[in-house]
Amino acid sequence: MEKHWPQTLWIVRHGQSAGNVARDNAEAAGLPLIDIATRDMDTPLSALGEQQAMALGEWFGSQPADQQPEVILCSPYVRAHDSARLLMKAAGLSEDRVCFLVDERLREKEFGALDRLTHLGISQKYPELTEQRAHVGKFYFRPPGGESWCDVILRLRSVVEMVTREHGGQRVLIMGHQVIVNCMRYLLDQLDEARVLAMDRQGDIPNCGVTTYVLDETVKPKGKLVLQVANFVSPLRRAGAPVTVEADVPAAPKS
Repeated sequence: MEKHWPQTLWIVRHGQSAGNVARDNAEAAGLPLIDIATRDMDTPLSALGEQQAMALGEWFGSQPADQQPEVILCSPYVRAHDSARLLMKAAGLSEDRVCFLVDERLREKEFGALDRLTHLGISQKYPELTEQRAHVGKFYFRPPGGESWCDVILRLRSVVEMVTREHGGQRVLIMGHQVIVNCMRYLLDQLDEARVLAMDRQGDIPNCGVTTYVLDETVKPKGKLVLQVANFVSPLRRAGAPVTVEADVPAAPKS
């Protein structure tokens, strides 16, 4: 019988990036602007982020062959792309064994006018947007030139459709960003605005944290992906790699 869903789906946030570090420094210093010269899409991993990606890759490499990824889909942003490549290297997963694809639909949420601004910077430069966001809520709020969570969810719907169409029965790993993890959970767990935002308020997604879904074929007629574990970081702890939960740039206040 042809399988409609992947056998296993791992959704992973990239390793710690230089942007995460710069954001924390700017917030701690009470600065309005995050001091980073690169475009958001070009921001590299920090040395710790590389260590985290390698640690996760070593864990995948230690698993039986039938429990390792067959397909890796990743955001084109440097921090996600490099996390996926380091994971593959540490796991011993070469491209003749794994289908590796870069997919722009897995990119970070676009922040538009708010890019590189801290909490303070947003409130100082765009007080009217701060008020609007508080009224509308982060799920629907779209900054000028940027995206709302709904916009991200819209592009991810086509990712889910593609995965079910082209990778049914396979083991698929998605390497993306914090918002990608949250919005994929919104889709796969059939959440609503209140529940996904409540989940988001519990804290940031750990860098290289793994959220795992497995196929339950008893759910008729086509089976269903069922959440097995969220934000799994044991591979990092076992390898002695510090666990970090910094938000992606720019800092968006919780609501």
